[in-house]
Amino acid sequence: DFDKTLKEARNSWSEAIKSIKVTGATDVEKTIFYTAMYHTMIDPRAFSDVNGNYVGADKKVHQTKDFTYRTIFSGWDVFRSQFPLQTIINPSLVNDEINSLLQMAELSGKDYLPRWEMLNSYSGVMLGNPAVSVINDAYQKGIRNYDIEKAFKYAKNTVDNTGNGELGYFNNHISKTLEYAYSDWALATFAKSLGKNDIAETYFKKSKNYKNIWNDEVNWFRAKDSTGTWLEWKGKTVHGQGCIESNPYQQGWFVPHDIDGLKTLMGGEEAFKNELISFFENTPEDFLWNDYYNHPNEPVHHVPFMLNEAGVPYLTQKYTRKICDKAYGTDAYGLCGNEDVGQMSAWYVLASIGIHPIAPGDNKYQITSPVFNEIEIQLDEKYYYGKTFKIIANNNSKENVYIQSMKLDGKPLNRYWITHQEITKGGVLEMEMGSEPLINN
Repeated sequence: DFDKTLKEARNSWSEAIKSIKVTGATDVEKTIFYTAMYHTMIDPRAFSDVNGNYVGADKKVHQTKDFTYRTIFSGWDVFRSQFPLQTIINPSLVNDEINSLLQMAELSGKDYLPRWEMLNSYSGVMLGNPAVSVINDAYQKGIRNYDIEKAFKYAKNTVDNTGNGELGYFNNHISKTLEYAYSDWALATFAKSLGKNDIAETYFKKSKNYKNIWNDEVNWFRAKDSTGTWLEWKGKTVHGQGCIESNPYQQGWFVPHDIDGLKTLMGGEEAFKNELISFFENTPEDFLWNDYYNHPNEPVHHVPFMLNEAGVPYLTQKYTRKICDKAYGTDAYGLCGNEDVGQMSAWYVLASIGIHPIAPGDNKYQITSPVFNEIEIQLDEKYYYGKTFKIIANNNSKENVYIQSMKLDGKPLNRYWITHQEITKGGVLEMEMGSEPLINN
């Protein structure tokens, strides 16, 4: 019955995307928003039959009743925005995915987690240890319906199997060195929460290994070989040079877990701020593929929110509103780059409602200027006791993109971040918007 199936499918998607309701802004912006919501809910897709059967990584049929087995984990992409978004609006999916990753590690006999899983295959695509980030982020947020000790065991095995090793950096690589340092931080944070303090201390130290490839001569991160010899330097904006799908300028901002340490390397707060400003001022207006803030690809997706940490939050507000406006649309070119299994759209969903993490796992979302006048998030009562969380932007418009003041549950909020727990306990974040930036705030 085609018509019946069509109606059921439409109702099913209407039910799925109702977890966030937005009002205000234009019909075009609402279309972009709900299309983005839809994109973020396609994968990781259910891989179980109706009775719970699925073929595991050992090629045998297994059955699960406690969770839905899922596949298509585009790890390197989705740990940045997609899974942090799902921790708010769909924690059961996050829990399913973690159980699925653990099953794969166990049944494959590898005892470590895949970084880009597809149909029970360790594709080995891309870099980093994103599954470790997703597990730690979920654990910190109270999503814990899986074997926690097994999760820690496989997370540690993963970092030990693929990381910066004895050299303290990954030879010939900027991208791998920086992303593995973040993985070490994620594992250390997980270990500390479990009371494994010796392990935590060891991996917190390893997480600082990104400093081993900072080169004072060029005043930036620079790859070196296994003997410690620096690779030829062609300039910050030249692609390659030990970077994957990026150049050293773009990849070099990936120290989300130790921004204070990055500031020190760069020469202090002022130097850090000026470098960030230059990075965005050189970005083309259309945000298409370029050598500066390259929104079409993932390595830089956290960088606009670092302007909050540079003491210029009005620039985070300016640029995220601009990216939402210029890098997304409703036609065949509605995305400025590859969707990457929900990541590009998840960035829009979070940024357009006014929040986005820098370092998944620290429980902080940076606050920015919402596209919409009012946002209501329905929280899953199985995981969170707050029923709804609202974000209200009074006097919001295309001109009034700057936050003038904020209140959280009626009390003044004098910081540009909010915790996951502050959101999931329910409440209201209220902003007053204006056309002039607060330069000294």
